[in-house]
Amino acid sequence: MVFPPLQFTPHRRYLTRFDPKRVPHMFTDVLIVGGGIAGIRAALEIDPKLQTVVVTKDSLGLSNSVYAQGGIAGVLDPLDNVANHISDTISAGKGLCDDEIVKMVVEEAPVRIRELATLGTHFDTTTTGEIALTQEGGHSHARVAHALGDATGKEIMRAMHVQVRNREEQKHLQVWEETYTIDLLTHEGVCRGAIVWNPNHGKTFVWAKQTIIATGGAGQLYRETTNPSIATGDGHAIAFRAGAEMRDMEMMQFHPTVLYIAGGSRHLISEAVRGEGAYLVDCNGYRFMQDYDPQMELAPRDIVSRSITAQMEKTNHPCTYLDLTHLPAKLIDERFPHIGQVCREFGIDIHHDRVPVRPGAHYMIGGVVVDSLGQTTLPGLWAAGEVTSSGLHGANRLGSNSLLEGLVFGLRAGRGASDAALDQRDSFTAPGVLSEWSDVVPHEDNLNLMDVQNALTSLMWRKAGIKRDDPGLKEAINQLAFWDRYVSLREFSTPTGWELQNLLHVAQLLTISARTREESRGVHFRSDHPETNPEMKNHIRMTASY
Repeated sequence: MVFPPLQFTPHRRYLTRFDPKRVPHMFTDVLIVGGGIAGIRAALEIDPKLQTVVVTKDSLGLSNSVYAQGGIAGVLDPLDNVANHISDTISAGKGLCDDEIVKMVVEEAPVRIRELATLGTHFDTTTTGEIALTQEGGHSHARVAHALGDATGKEIMRAMHVQVRNREEQKHLQVWEETYTIDLLTHEGVCRGAIVWNPNHGKTFVWAKQTIIATGGAGQLYRETTNPSIATGDGHAIAFRAGAEMRDMEMMQFHPTVLYIAGGSRHLISEAVRGEGAYLVDCNGYRFMQDYDPQMELAPRDIVSRSITAQMEKTNHPCTYLDLTHLPAKLIDERFPHIGQVCREFGIDIHHDRVPVRPGAHYMIGGVVVDSLGQTTLPGLWAAGEVTSSGLHGANRLGSNSLLEGLVFGLRAGRGASDAALDQRDSFTAPGVLSEWSDVVPHEDNLNLMDVQNALTSLMWRKAGIKRDDPGLKEAINQLAFWDRYVSLREFSTPTGWELQNLLHVAQLLTISARTREESRGVHFRSDHPETNPEMKNHIRMTASY
């Protein structure tokens, strides 16, 4: 069975044209939207002869990459080999990986990890000075490198930010922090930049020869998530509205172990905790993973997430527990200092107490279709990282492959955009035509944005979360369309409204795709179609229709 491309018409039209007398505008060679590992690696690859602008909606130090605990995977152990890493990745992907992409990324992994060390990343090392490696769920060998124990993303991004600041001092790169990207600009079927907003300067049209989106994920679609508040699917939404093809939007990965404190904020408990030997037990102290998978705690994330959910239902308890109490105190302190500190804030001593955990939305596998160079289907637009569907992850991302993907595709997208911009003349003139928006649109009035967003995340968790079925997805699709009709036609003046519009569009893409895939595969589990259908070993693609 080959799924025909699906089309979805968003109520909100993207801005394509403008009156230069009414809105400030500027020109640059390369515009990069996103300041995580993919966006920064892209920026470092741009030729210094070009002018580059990096736009990030919050501070440069806040991204999903910074929060990455698990590490970065690559074959650095002589007892391991590339074929093993390829096999593990493809096995986790449940038939939807692009084998050539997997091979490309995995082969490049050791070079990219050592490059990070050259750039100043301080990886954890052995007594002999080699990069220390651990084994995590789904991996057949120890091949995951960590930094600062359980703060790998934070240390990697610290080193990369130093490199970016050096580029800023050389005057060929600018970083615009706390600047929100509202929409991509297109002209004659080509991406020409973006319209951005800053609280101090308002809206600005940034015309660019080439544009790269590296905006991360969409975890804020769900009530339970490991993602920071900035992960609102902005890149997915703006690329879709501009005409880029989307793929496998039903594939949202749920992390099995998120710290659960009723009323408290959610914190990721790294997969490395189970990799080092922690047990999963239920409220009765029973080690239940033996009932669900022979790999027990080291089973792939989708299996562990569903197993935890099933055990919570079986015991009628709101969470399960991670038990580290049998592990050496020295190991716990060396490997999990950040997790230990977070738990202490809630009165939990991980040396002696079990840690309450339950699954949460973690990583958006589906996204903007890119080729091996990071090109999207929209000319002039490139993409890298979690915003994309590159073919690496298939239907289930193997742990610690995400930072790796950001590095490999960030470099390739940066190099491709740089080469393309170098080949373009500086003679582009912005079209002086008004936007296609209607002159009369509803404004924010008395709409309670937070109330709608809370209802949205609750609906997605209940109807399009870890377990899905046709009646629930149909209900979600209808409710999302209802909200969209009175939210997305409004003209907002702050990011809160724009983020809600983006969440609604991404939620609709996800639920429509999930209803279309009438099988269970990887992270997508349909309780009414619990088996994998070999005839559905295909991607679901979506484009905007206007």
